[in-house]
Amino acid sequence: MNSETLIDLIRHGEPVGGRMIRGQSRDHPLSTLGWQQMRAAVGDAPPWDQIISSPMARCREFACDYAGRHGLPLAIDPELREIGMGDWEGHRPEDIALAEPDAFAAFQEDPLANRPPGGEPLLPFQERVWDAYARQLASYPGRHLLIVCHGGVSRAIVGHVLGAAPRSWYWIQIEYAGLTRIHHRHYGASIDYVNARRLR
Repeated sequence: MNSETLIDLIRHGEPVGGRMIRGQSRDHPLSTLGWQQMRAAVGDAPPWDQIISSPMARCREFACDYAGRHGLPLAIDPELREIGMGDWEGHRPEDIALAEPDAFAAFQEDPLANRPPGGEPLLPFQERVWDAYARQLASYPGRHLLIVCHGGVSRAIVGHVLGAAPRSWYWIQIEYAGLTRIHHRHYGASIDYVNARRLR
């Protein structure tokens, strides 16, 4: 059996409404551009054995379509949903920066200690996401997986692999339809690339 497991993370494409803080309560479907971004990133010759997706529509609808078109098994993992951003969900970052400048500046300086009002704490979020990721890794040893997820989820996984403190996750920019590859070998995990625009 192959002892190496490849896991590709892909953030969803642009949703209807463009950039905003969506979190969990704002779940817009992909825009026409978002579908184009996703299809361009993954191509028509999938190398994956299994597709896994967040339950949120901006991820799930593409995952269902892609898995169905290529005859790939699909699993929906509810623990891969995006981090909750509380009262800021549904607003654009620049609007929050104008309306709540002190709170927004504090969040940018230390997002671990200064969550949005009603937002999900970072440490429980890290535990939730990493437990889900580790469960999928253990379920498909030696396979090649595609996880369709979110910017926050991708940052949490990459941050965990790198051993980075949660307050530094927001320094990792995850673009729409950006691909990240994590290579699990017998001696541990390495990150092959982050934010690739097309499958390598």
